[in-house]
Amino acid sequence: MAQDGGSLSGVKKAAALMLALGEEQCARLFALMHEDEIKEISAAMAKLGSVPAEVIEGLCGEFSDSLGAVSGLVGSYDSTERLLQKTLSRERVTQIMDEIRGPAGRTMWDKLGNVNENVLASYLKNEYPQTVAVVLSKIRADHAARVLAILPEPFAMEVVMRMLRMETVQKEVLDGVERTLRAEFMSNLARNTRRDAHELLAEIFNNLDRANETRFVAALEERNRESAERVKSLMFTFDDLQRLSPAAIQTLLRAVEKDKLPLALKGASEKIRDLFFKNLSERAAKMLRDDIEALGPVKLRQVDEAQGSVVALAKDLAAQGQIEIGEGKDEELVY
Repeated sequence: MAQDGGSLSGVKKAAALMLALGEEQCARLFALMHEDEIKEISAAMAKLGSVPAEVIEGLCGEFSDSLGAVSGLVGSYDSTERLLQKTLSRERVTQIMDEIRGPAGRTMWDKLGNVNENVLASYLKNEYPQTVAVVLSKIRADHAARVLAILPEPFAMEVVMRMLRMETVQKEVLDGVERTLRAEFMSNLARNTRRDAHELLAEIFNNLDRANETRFVAALEERNRESAERVKSLMFTFDDLQRLSPAAIQTLLRAVEKDKLPLALKGASEKIRDLFFKNLSERAAKMLRDDIEALGPVKLRQVDEAQGSVVALAKDLAAQGQIEIGEGKDEELVY
């Protein structure tokens, strides 16, 4: 049955255009798509039937006109959702948008690898051990290890035994697990992911100068002491550098700008100064002391800015996995 331009949906239009481009260009486009997109367009291609040359010409013209009419683009969740709603069912659009809003990753397994291990373990502990075994076999080994360590021990060992006995997972089983994860876990995670207000305030307060930080914390203590204590516990300040291990301090010393550290330590407590001095050679420690003395009187604002930059650097190093913030205090030691 021949198709006319008016009867073609968005997916069929894409299928027709890709067929018109030829095998080489079509292959390049497929290489850029997600597996689900390839399946959807491939299915449309297989069912397309005969498409007259004038329809193809019209589609090319429509495509060209739509590009030519655009003076600028603004991509957003809302604009993407509106576009999807023109060609897909409401349920499919909701599924796709929930997945997009969820953790970043090209495949479901990439996405799971970006889910906090506590969140993932909390979900998996209610699943069948065989399902959990499949999931842990598909995500990165380091992430799987963290999840496994959190699962209740009898359940975790059952999962381990299933993994030992598990042979090649049938595609139907894998597809079923993916569908379940996408429908039940990822969609709920996308809807429920909301940054804790206390964490957000802690980050904002961390970026205030010392005078304003003190002012806002004191005001919050008057209004709601419980919330103030929680925000303060989440804040990471220059004084909190004493929570870092010697190895972390040494990593920080190698990364910090040399002109920032003397200024930051100018307004620091003796305890914090000693922490840095102890992690330097005797000669380097003396040079740092001399640099601090040579500064003379400095403005509090300059000290605050320098300390803020050191704290920001520590957070960046922690985010990169080079150091751990808060390590060394409650950790078990091996002698």
